[in-house]
This record gives sequence, C-alpha cells and structure tokens, in this order.
Amino acid sequence: MGITVYHADLQEAQADPALAALLGRSPASAPFDRLDWLTLLAEHCLPGAPCKIAVAREGDALAALPFREGPEGAGPLGTWYSFFVRPLTNAPQRAPDLFAAIARSLAPTGAARLSPMPEAEALALAAAFRAAGWIGIAEPCDTNHILSLEGRSFEQYWAARPGALRETVRRKTARGKVTLRIESTFSDADWAAYEAIYAKSWKPEEGNPAFLRAFAMAESAAGALRMGIAEIDGEAVAAQFWTVEGGTAWIHKLAHDEAHRAHSPGTLLTAALFRHVIDEDHVHTVDFGTGNDAYKRDWMEEQRPRYALQFYRPAAVGHWPALARLAARRLLRPRIQPALVSPQTAG
Repeated sequence: MGITVYHADLQEAQADPALAALLGRSPASAPFDRLDWLTLLAEHCLPGAPCKIAVAREGDALAALPFREGPEGAGPLGTWYSFFVRPLTNAPQRAPDLFAAIARSLAPTGAARLSPMPEAEALALAAAFRAAGWIGIAEPCDTNHILSLEGRSFEQYWAARPGALRETVRRKTARGKVTLRIESTFSDADWAAYEAIYAKSWKPEEGNPAFLRAFAMAESAAGALRMGIAEIDGEAVAAQFWTVEGGTAWIHKLAHDEAHRAHSPGTLLTAALFRHVIDEDHVHTVDFGTGNDAYKRDWMEEQRPRYALQFYRPAAVGHWPALARLAARRLLRPRIQPALVSPQTAG
C-alpha cells in the first residue's frame, strides 16, 4: 500500500472523519491546529484566499499540513492570532515519508514560506522538503515564552517570581481598590468592556475583532474560555482573554486602561488568572505566545524558538531571484544554521 496525497478545502476536511479527528479538539490539542480555528481564520481574516489542507494517507497513518495558496506559493494558514502553524500526524514513526509526500504534492506552487513553526515540526518538515527535491532554509524567526509547571501549585510558582512583581501584587491587593473576576461563559457586556479597554490601551488597533469575538464565543461553548475582568468602582479597567486546552493555558489577549495604570489592574488580573489556571484548571503549561516582550520574563521561565521555512523548487524559474537571495545570505553569513541545503546534500 502506497501513500495517497490530495489537497482538501476546509469543507471537504470537515466531511472526512479521520481528518476531522486529527484536526479536532482532544486532550492534547492546541487551538491553532483545529479545523474550527482554521475555518474561522479563513472566513474572517483570509477572505478569498484559497485555504487548503495537504493530506497524506497510508492505511490508518495520516498527516496534514494546512496552507493557503497564493501568487508567492504556499503560505501559512495562520495570521497574527496564530501562536504557531505546523503539520500534524497520527503516526509519528511514518512522519518523514508522509511529510515528504506532502512536500512533493506542493511542487506546483513553486515556493513554500511557512511560519512561525515549533522547532521539532519545522526541522522535520524542512527535512521532508529537502527529501522531496526542494531547496531552502529553516531558521529561527521569533520567540515563544512558556511556563512548565511540573506539578507545582500556584503558591510554589509564585514564590519563584521576581520580588518586585510579588511586592507590587501584595501592595496593590492590600489597597482593595481593584476588584477581579474570572468568567468561563461568554458575555456581550464583558466582551464590550474588553473592546473598550483595548481601544484605550497601548496596544495597536485590533486586526480583526469579529474573528476574535467568534473564537471567544466558540471557546465559551466548549468550556475553554477564561475571561478576566478588573474593575475599579464598577468600571472595567483591564481585561484578558485566555483559553484552556490540551493541558495548556493560552494567553491570547490582554489590555488595560492607561488612565488607571497606577493601580496595576493588569498585573493583578494576570496573577489571578495564573492562580486560576494552575490551581483550578490544573494545567501543566502556560503559553504566552510569540514576541520577546520583556515583561513576559517576569511570568515565564522558558523560551523556545519559532522557525520560518523558506523552500523553493529548483525548476520554478519565477522563484529563482528569491532562491538567489537565500544563497547570497548564506555567503554573507556562512555560520547560519541550519544551512541552505540542496537536494544533493540533504541528509
């Protein structure tokens, strides 16, 4: 029995039980892998873009790579809301062959640019592209801050935080000015408060509020929403949007009203949410997404690289200039790892 490869649109994927299970919610899933997340992205953030899933099958072994096809080749089926993009498989031992089959199926696109991707999946997919005759590079492009709890309670975790952070929370809590609550059910009023606070915060303009609202409502229905609201004298002054899935708490959005910064409502709310997801939800990991923001180091303990893949088909003449630029980068920075690899030198 050989490997069968095809490209499915998102509706076709929903009708395939095995593929829907691979891309579904499970005890080990992440939001950004799920078919419902990909469908929301396509609807709200990528209208008109051909969003597909490259699928490789061999018996019960299955691998899938969501992607979008455009004039520049195959790109990630993700946006600024995605902590990562990656291929998935239910048969890790068959992943090299399944991923290589997917890479070969993408040959007509001529180019593949995929990011941000976790290191293990990035290197595995890069090896698959090389085995399939592509030329390109995989290199770090961003940083992911995480907390691995390893069975610790919140108090044990909190005792290891920087003294200045713990003292800020102690003093501002003692003043009793800020009231905190954490909701697991979507509320129009709470979401309106979040949007109002976000508009007053230091954050850039929200890219697609309709998408975020639809995602929050779906996570509420699944019991995964953790919406934190901080209030002063009945007025919402800070809000945070987290979800819990697969043993991980995912920090999607946080904002506070700068006018109330002296009371540190955002810091108090973050501490309360950490307490909740650690002691109530019993997560094993907290993920702060991408971006090497300095404040994340106060809350997190580990950093992981996220990778960008750039691969090209040697026969795709239209992409030769981009391939030449990659080669020039290697000449200018000969120590970059992993190096530009041709099909002849790939292992």
